[in-house]
Amino acid sequence: MASGTARWLALASVRSGVLRSGRSWKDGGDVSVVPGTSGPKLVPARSVIATRSGAILPKPVKMSFGLLRVFSIVIPFLYVGTLISKNFAALLEEHDIFVPEDDDDDD
Repeated sequence: MASGTARWLALASVRSGVLRSGRSWKDGGDVSVVPGTSGPKLVPARSVIATRSGAILPKPVKMSFGLLRVFSIVIPFLYVGTLISKNFAALLEEHDIFVPEDDDDDD
């Protein structure tokens, strides 16, 4: 995911002309700084919308997140989390660190 984000940022900067025009990240070319944070966080923003000849640039590539992608991440990690918690609870019970009490509800 991180490498995909890095590739996307590099591609966006090349498409918008940041590297060709000589502007840098510090000049505020295609990035905006989020105020109110502990450190400067760079957020990609597209400031160039037309070429030198006046032609409008095409729309940026939209990364869609469908339900299939969401469920393909959520379900395996939820399953792994339940396995880890189940095994850790068994380990705690085995070493008598935490043993649930048997409640006798005799009414």
